[in-house]
Amino acid sequence: MYPFASPRLPVVLGLSKKGAIRMSLSESEFTVLRQTIAIRGTVRIALLPVTILAWAGLTTALVLFSQLRIDVLFPLAILVAGFEAIHALHVGAERIGRYLQVFYEGDLDGPRWETTAMAVGPALPGGGVDPLFTVVFTCATVINLLPGLLPRPTLLELGIIIALHAAFLLRLLRARVAAARQRAVELESFRALKSPPPDTKP
Repeated sequence: MYPFASPRLPVVLGLSKKGAIRMSLSESEFTVLRQTIAIRGTVRIALLPVTILAWAGLTTALVLFSQLRIDVLFPLAILVAGFEAIHALHVGAERIGRYLQVFYEGDLDGPRWETTAMAVGPALPGGGVDPLFTVVFTCATVINLLPGLLPRPTLLELGIIIALHAAFLLRLLRARVAAARQRAVELESFRALKSPPPDTKP
């Protein structure tokens, strides 16, 4: 972001009536990355109702006016696009969080949000959340399948409709499983990057 600046030199981030606000490169990086996590989290949550509303609107229009059962693939595409956007935002935010946890939260007197949240989260009774909204997308996908089956489509249409819906449901399952493992896996990966194994050469 500041390729010309030395890590030891302060960087001017903003101005106030009392003068310039200065931060080191590490402080500015931490601030920007925390803001990135917050923005991605907000956009991810906002994308869900937008996706569901767009899917529901198109599905309703097709049920009322379309005679082709294969048209259910268009609202399915909306579900797929919305989920992939939400998934990308979540994975990216989690990766940034693990980076901050390893490289910025080693000091007990420093920031500890990522470390504390990771330690407390699993212990909350009934506090588990679905950051990818896979349950919502699964229900929408099953509902989306129904208009494609009534009235009965041709065998070719039936095969295509079921195969693509099943593929998306499998994608949802795999993404949910991967998301549950992401924090632990990437935490170890960043720790390995920060503390590489000692050179074993003679």
